[in-house]
This record gives sequence, structure tokens and C-alpha cells, in this order.
Amino acid sequence: MLIRRETFADVDAIRAVHCAAFAAPDGGDGVPVEATLVDALRADEGWLPAYSLVATDSDGRVVGHVVATRGRVGGQPVALGLGPVGVLPDWQRRGVGSALMHAVLGAADARDEALVVLLGHADYYPRFGFRPAVELGVTPPQPWAPQYFQARPLHAWRESIRGEFRYARPFDDL
Repeated sequence: MLIRRETFADVDAIRAVHCAAFAAPDGGDGVPVEATLVDALRADEGWLPAYSLVATDSDGRVVGHVVATRGRVGGQPVALGLGPVGVLPDWQRRGVGSALMHAVLGAADARDEALVVLLGHADYYPRFGFRPAVELGVTPPQPWAPQYFQARPLHAWRESIRGEFRYARPFDDL
């Protein structure tokens, strides 16, 4: 497996990853919101190409994707909003999601980002250093339970980063 930045040629494969990863359990044929969200994020001013990463198999086929876009805390562009993270079902539970998470967090830290925020599973994301964002003084844009609204401070984080978090605009349309 190789982790690399998304290219234009990956767009359809990324959409297919999110469609498969977030498909309705009953086999419904609707397009999952995660697939359309990634497309909308690409067109938004919060899009940061350095944080759209794919995992590929030995044949170069895209098997996973993660993206982080510009977020704001207290109105300041000092954070990233992470998500979605998707992995093809046949590749799940094989370390692809973890590799993508480590890669995007490493890229963010190397580029002096201060904070990464996400809405996610309370038992999965703490292994990557995420904790309830309210512990850092960062509040959710909606009344989400604190165990799901999580943040990961990076080396550039400072205690003055406090306030309400806002994702890139396409998240508001969900």
C-alpha cells in the first residue's frame, strides 16, 4: 500500500471509495452524502490539496481516501476539519484507515497546522490522539455530544485557540 496526494485522475475512484464505504446496509442505491461532500469540498475555498490523500494497492488502484479542509476556531483559520475517511469494504480492517489517519496528521503537523477536528466514533479516534474538543476550549457548531466532537492538537497548537469550530462551508449543507 502507498499513501499519496490525490490527483485529478483519482476523482472518480475516490467517489467510488466513498460510495462503497458508506453504502446503505440495506443495499439502497442512493449516493452516500460522503461521496457528494468530497466533490463539494473540492470546489470550496477551504479545499487544501495537500490534505487529500489516497491509499493505493500494489497495482495503483485507489482503495482509501482521507481529506482535511480549512476549519475555523473563533473565526480564525487555525484548524483543519477532517473527513470523510473512506476505505473500500474489501480493504477495511487491514490498516488502510489507520495509515491514512497517520499520513494526514503527519502532513498537517509538518505544515504547522495547529489543530485537527472531527466528528467521529468515540472508540476509534482516540488512538490517534483525539479527545473531546471541549477539553481544549473548542465547541461544536451544532449540539453534538462531546465524545463524538473531537480534536487533536498538533505541535503548533496554543492555548489561545478557543471558541466555536466551523467546518468548510459544504459541511453546512449536510
